[in-house]
Amino acid sequence: MDRMLVVVFDNEVKAYEGKKALLQLDSEGSISVYAYAVLSKHADGTASVKQGDDAGPIGTLLGTSFGSLIGLLGGPVGLAIGASAGVLAGATVDLNNARIGDDFIDDVTKVLTPNKVAVVAEIEEDWTTPVDTRMEAIGGTVFRRALSDVKHTIHDENVAAMRADLAQMKAEHAKAHADRKAKLQEKINQLDSKIQAQLEKAKERREAAERQAQAKVQVLKAKATAARAKAS
Repeated sequence: MDRMLVVVFDNEVKAYEGKKALLQLDSEGSISVYAYAVLSKHADGTASVKQGDDAGPIGTLLGTSFGSLIGLLGGPVGLAIGASAGVLAGATVDLNNARIGDDFIDDVTKVLTPNKVAVVAEIEEDWTTPVDTRMEAIGGTVFRRALSDVKHTIHDENVAAMRADLAQMKAEHAKAHADRKAKLQEKINQLDSKIQAQLEKAKERREAAERQAQAKVQVLKAKATAARAKAS
Protein backbone atom coordinates (compact mmCIF):
# COMPACT_ATOMS: atom_id res chain seq x y z
CA MET A 1 0.00 0.00 0.00
CA ASP A 2 1.28 3.46 -0.92
CA ARG A 3 1.53 5.72 2.11
CA MET A 4 2.82 9.06 3.29
CA LEU A 5 5.13 8.62 6.26
CA VAL A 6 6.26 11.28 8.73
CA VAL A 7 8.54 10.38 11.62
CA VAL A 8 9.23 13.16 14.13
CA PHE A 9 12.47 13.24 16.14
CA ASP A 10 13.79 15.49 18.89
CA ASN A 11 16.89 16.52 16.95
CA GLU A 12 18.64 16.38 13.59
CA VAL A 13 21.08 13.63 14.58
CA LYS A 14 18.21 11.28 15.42
CA ALA A 15 16.38 12.27 12.23
CA TYR A 16 19.35 11.32 10.06
CA GLU A 17 19.56 8.01 11.91
CA GLY A 18 15.89 7.55 11.03
CA LYS A 19 16.54 8.37 7.38
CA LYS A 20 19.37 5.86 7.30
CA ALA A 21 17.15 3.19 8.88
CA LEU A 22 14.42 3.91 6.34
CA LEU A 23 16.81 3.43 3.43
CA GLN A 24 18.14 0.24 5.02
CA LEU A 25 14.61 -1.14 5.13
CA ASP A 26 14.31 -0.26 1.45
CA SER A 27 17.56 -2.07 0.57
CA GLU A 28 16.40 -5.10 2.57
CA GLY A 29 13.18 -5.22 0.57
CA SER A 30 10.91 -4.61 3.57
CA ILE A 31 9.53 -1.41 2.02
CA SER A 32 9.96 0.70 -1.12
CA VAL A 33 10.98 4.34 -0.65
CA TYR A 34 9.92 6.55 -3.55
CA ALA A 35 10.93 9.92 -2.10
CA TYR A 36 12.25 11.25 1.19
CA ALA A 37 13.46 14.41 2.88
CA VAL A 38 14.49 15.68 6.30
CA LEU A 39 12.36 18.62 7.42
CA SER A 40 13.55 20.85 10.26
CA LYS A 41 11.21 23.12 12.22
CA HIS A 42 12.93 26.24 13.54
CA ALA A 43 12.32 28.20 16.73
CA ASP A 44 10.67 31.05 14.81
CA GLY A 45 8.10 28.69 13.26
CA THR A 46 9.68 28.47 9.82
CA ALA A 47 10.77 25.17 8.33
CA SER A 48 13.57 24.10 6.03
CA VAL A 49 14.22 21.01 3.97
CA LYS A 50 17.60 19.40 4.37
CA GLN A 51 19.25 16.62 2.41
CA GLY A 52 21.65 13.99 3.58
CA ASP A 53 24.96 13.05 2.02
CA ASP A 54 23.28 11.59 -1.05
CA ALA A 55 20.81 13.23 -3.41
CA GLY A 56 18.46 10.24 -3.33
CA PRO A 57 15.08 10.31 -5.04
CA ILE A 58 14.06 13.56 -3.33
CA GLY A 59 13.33 15.38 -6.57
CA THR A 60 11.57 12.64 -8.48
CA LEU A 61 8.08 13.45 -7.24
CA LEU A 62 8.32 17.22 -7.52
CA GLY A 63 4.91 18.90 -7.55
CA THR A 64 2.98 15.75 -6.68
CA SER A 65 1.80 14.22 -3.41
CA PHE A 66 5.20 14.25 -1.77
CA GLY A 67 6.03 17.82 -2.74
CA SER A 68 2.61 19.01 -1.57
CA LEU A 69 3.02 17.31 1.81
CA ILE A 70 6.41 18.95 2.29
CA GLY A 71 4.88 22.35 1.55
CA LEU A 72 1.94 21.80 3.88
CA LEU A 73 4.18 20.77 6.75
CA GLY A 74 6.12 24.01 6.27
CA GLY A 75 3.17 25.68 8.00
CA PRO A 76 1.56 29.09 7.59
CA VAL A 77 4.85 30.91 8.26
CA GLY A 78 6.34 29.38 5.16
CA LEU A 79 8.87 26.86 3.98
CA ALA A 80 12.47 27.96 3.60
CA ILE A 81 14.09 25.96 0.83
CA GLY A 82 17.85 25.88 1.09
CA ALA A 83 20.16 25.67 -1.90
CA SER A 84 20.87 22.03 -1.12
CA ALA A 85 17.19 21.21 -1.51
CA GLY A 86 16.35 23.58 -4.33
CA VAL A 87 14.66 20.79 -6.28
CA LEU A 88 11.58 21.31 -4.13
CA ALA A 89 11.23 25.01 -4.88
CA GLY A 90 8.42 24.37 -7.36
CA ALA A 91 6.40 22.08 -5.12
CA THR A 92 2.68 22.75 -5.28
CA VAL A 93 1.22 23.29 -1.80
CA ASP A 94 -2.19 21.73 -2.27
CA LEU A 95 -4.06 19.47 0.14
CA ASN A 96 -5.89 17.85 -2.79
CA ASN A 97 -2.60 17.03 -4.50
CA ALA A 98 -1.25 15.63 -1.23
CA ARG A 99 -4.15 13.13 -1.28
CA ILE A 100 -4.36 13.05 2.52
CA GLY A 101 -6.81 14.55 4.99
CA ASP A 102 -6.21 17.81 6.82
CA ASP A 103 -6.53 15.88 10.09
CA PHE A 104 -3.27 14.11 9.23
CA ILE A 105 -1.51 17.46 8.78
CA ASP A 106 -2.97 18.64 12.11
CA ASP A 107 -1.80 15.50 13.92
CA VAL A 108 1.75 15.85 12.59
CA THR A 109 2.09 19.58 13.23
CA LYS A 110 1.00 19.16 16.86
CA VAL A 111 4.11 17.02 17.39
CA LEU A 112 6.41 18.66 14.82
CA THR A 113 6.96 21.68 17.07
CA PRO A 114 9.83 24.21 16.90
CA ASN A 115 13.33 22.69 17.11
CA LYS A 116 12.08 19.23 16.16
CA VAL A 117 13.03 17.43 12.94
CA ALA A 118 11.06 14.99 10.79
CA VAL A 119 11.80 12.39 8.16
CA VAL A 120 9.11 12.70 5.49
CA ALA A 121 8.73 9.97 2.90
CA GLU A 122 6.42 8.44 0.35
CA ILE A 123 6.68 4.69 0.67
CA GLU A 124 5.07 1.39 -0.18
CA GLU A 125 4.75 -1.07 2.69
CA ASP A 126 2.79 -4.29 3.15
CA TRP A 127 2.85 -4.09 6.95
CA THR A 128 3.77 -1.45 9.50
CA THR A 129 5.95 -3.37 11.95
CA PRO A 130 9.36 -2.99 10.20
CA VAL A 131 9.18 0.81 10.04
CA ASP A 132 7.60 1.23 13.47
CA THR A 133 10.14 -1.04 15.18
CA ARG A 134 13.17 0.74 13.68
CA MET A 135 11.85 4.27 14.18
CA GLU A 136 10.61 3.77 17.73
CA ALA A 137 13.98 2.31 18.71
CA ILE A 138 15.60 5.59 17.62
CA GLY A 139 13.01 7.66 19.47
CA GLY A 140 10.82 8.64 16.54
CA THR A 141 7.07 9.25 16.62
CA VAL A 142 5.53 7.67 13.52
CA PHE A 143 2.61 9.05 11.51
CA ARG A 144 1.34 7.39 8.33
CA ARG A 145 -1.60 7.76 6.04
CA ALA A 146 -2.59 5.80 2.93
CA LEU A 147 -2.84 7.90 -0.23
CA SER A 148 -6.47 8.49 -1.14
CA ASP A 149 -8.41 9.01 -4.37
CA VAL A 150 -11.46 10.36 -2.51
CA LYS A 151 -10.61 13.96 -3.39
CA HIS A 152 -10.95 13.16 -7.08
CA THR A 153 -14.50 11.86 -6.53
CA ILE A 154 -15.45 14.97 -4.55
CA HIS A 155 -14.03 17.16 -7.31
CA ASP A 156 -16.06 15.40 -10.02
CA GLU A 157 -19.26 15.77 -7.99
CA ASN A 158 -18.53 19.45 -7.38
CA VAL A 159 -18.02 20.19 -11.08
CA ALA A 160 -21.21 18.28 -11.96
CA ALA A 161 -23.18 20.36 -9.44
CA MET A 162 -21.80 23.63 -10.81
CA ARG A 163 -22.63 22.56 -14.37
CA ALA A 164 -26.22 21.83 -13.30
CA ASP A 165 -26.45 25.32 -11.80
CA LEU A 166 -24.99 26.80 -14.98
CA ALA A 167 -27.55 25.02 -17.16
CA GLN A 168 -30.37 26.33 -14.96
CA MET A 169 -29.05 29.90 -15.12
CA LYS A 170 -28.76 29.73 -18.91
CA ALA A 171 -32.35 28.50 -19.14
CA GLU A 172 -33.51 31.40 -16.98
CA HIS A 173 -31.39 33.83 -19.02
CA ALA A 174 -33.14 32.78 -22.22
CA LYS A 175 -36.54 33.70 -20.77
CA ALA A 176 -35.55 36.72 -18.67
CA HIS A 177 -36.41 40.35 -19.36
CA ALA A 178 -33.65 42.67 -20.50
CA ASP A 179 -33.03 44.17 -17.04
CA ARG A 180 -32.61 40.71 -15.55
CA LYS A 181 -30.49 39.28 -18.38
CA ALA A 182 -27.43 41.38 -17.49
CA LYS A 183 -27.40 40.21 -13.87
CA LEU A 184 -27.88 36.60 -14.88
CA GLN A 185 -25.13 36.86 -17.49
CA GLU A 186 -22.73 38.14 -14.85
CA LYS A 187 -23.52 35.15 -12.62
CA ILE A 188 -23.19 32.81 -15.61
CA ASN A 189 -19.76 34.23 -16.43
CA GLN A 190 -18.58 33.90 -12.82
CA LEU A 191 -19.77 30.30 -12.52
CA ASP A 192 -18.28 29.37 -15.88
CA SER A 193 -14.93 30.79 -14.73
CA LYS A 194 -15.10 28.66 -11.58
CA ILE A 195 -15.84 25.55 -13.63
CA GLN A 196 -12.91 26.23 -15.95
CA ALA A 197 -10.63 26.75 -12.95
CA GLN A 198 -11.76 23.43 -11.46
CA LEU A 199 -11.18 21.65 -14.77
CA GLU A 200 -7.69 23.15 -15.00
CA LYS A 201 -6.92 21.93 -11.47
CA ALA A 202 -8.18 18.48 -12.42
CA LYS A 203 -5.89 18.50 -15.45
CA GLU A 204 -2.93 19.49 -13.26
CA ARG A 205 -3.74 16.70 -10.82
CA ARG A 206 -3.96 14.14 -13.63
CA GLU A 207 -0.62 15.28 -15.02
CA ALA A 208 0.89 15.18 -11.54
CA ALA A 209 -0.41 11.65 -11.05
CA GLU A 210 1.12 10.60 -14.35
CA ARG A 211 4.48 12.13 -13.39
CA GLN A 212 4.27 10.38 -10.04
CA ALA A 213 3.56 6.99 -11.62
CA GLN A 214 6.42 7.44 -14.08
CA ALA A 215 8.79 8.52 -11.30
CA LYS A 216 7.93 5.45 -9.24
CA VAL A 217 8.60 3.20 -12.21
CA GLN A 218 12.02 4.84 -12.67
CA VAL A 219 12.85 4.39 -8.98
CA LEU A 220 11.96 0.69 -9.14
CA LYS A 221 13.92 0.22 -12.38
CA ALA A 222 16.98 1.84 -10.83
CA LYS A 223 16.73 -0.47 -7.82
CA ALA A 224 16.41 -3.52 -10.07
CA THR A 225 19.44 -2.44 -12.10
CA ALA A 226 21.48 -1.92 -8.94
CA ALA A 227 20.44 -5.33 -7.61
CA ARG A 228 21.46 -7.07 -10.85
CA ALA A 229 24.81 -5.27 -10.86
CA LYS A 230 25.42 -6.32 -7.27
CA ALA A 231 24.54 -9.94 -8.03
CA SER A 232 26.77 -10.22 -11.11
